[in-house]
Amino acid sequence: MNFRHQPVLLEETIKNLNIKPDGVYVDGTLGGAGHAYEICQRLSKKGRFIGIDQDTDALQAAQQKLQVFDGKVQINCIKNNYCQIKSVLDQLGIKKADGILLDIGVSSYQLDTLERGFTYKENAPLDMRMDRDSLLSARNVINEYDEQKLFQIIRDYGEERFAKNIAKHIRIAREKKEIETTEELAEIIKAAIPAKMRTEGGHPAKRTFQAIRIEVNKELEVLETSINSMIDLLNDRGRLCIITFHSLEDRIVKNKFRENENPCICPRNFPICVCGKKSKGKVITRKPIVPGEKEILENKRSKSSKLRVFEKMG
Repeated sequence: MNFRHQPVLLEETIKNLNIKPDGVYVDGTLGGAGHAYEICQRLSKKGRFIGIDQDTDALQAAQQKLQVFDGKVQINCIKNNYCQIKSVLDQLGIKKADGILLDIGVSSYQLDTLERGFTYKENAPLDMRMDRDSLLSARNVINEYDEQKLFQIIRDYGEERFAKNIAKHIRIAREKKEIETTEELAEIIKAAIPAKMRTEGGHPAKRTFQAIRIEVNKELEVLETSINSMIDLLNDRGRLCIITFHSLEDRIVKNKFRENENPCICPRNFPICVCGKKSKGKVITRKPIVPGEKEILENKRSKSSKLRVFEKMG
């Protein structure tokens, strides 16, 4: 199995993790182990690496790639969602980590493996599950959600201005027959967008497919509810590095980091803080780190990536 995924912002991420040879590091989105390999290269025999991924294919590929570190670094690869990071560490007897990494993108392997049903460019069964054991697939969302809910998902998660019309076209199409493939869905979306607008901003189905994928995998909910607990799991001076690929994710990370740096909810005119909420650390990246021209030329999928970093204090 060739699990191909070119890690984005690799040097910048490794640099910002401030890796200590004897430290404990967690990659919550292990993927093809691109970032993981570089982390493990910098760890000693006392160092510990924990890789988490909900995709069985990714885990198998990562374990293969990291075999070169057998006997050199303590490595655990676990099938789970990163929102369960605390229970994963508890089971391993680990209380705190020195660094945690999330790379929230869909891997090249997932996009390019047709039967996974992520891409609108080829015909495949509607799926889009990162965890193939999950019961909810894109086929369920498209055929079972009511028109209003579809509209809200496509509008909010895809930031698609023709969301209302797309949802209506999906509802009309599925009344005739169940929508089963990515090609069928892409054609329905295309028909719902005015002809003169179809050439703007890439493929006309791009935003809707993104929205459906986010819903299937509950990506935004998982991210929003996990950041605080990940910061709590860090040692003093430990760092949380998160790579995002669109504005919705980036906004969540930016806001959560800001809240953890300055959680005070007292009115601004209060002379002293009385709410008792203490800062957990500091935001290292006031502006996100983005890829340079060279990386974008070598890997066009890196173009929209952004890295934000938070450092725990105390």
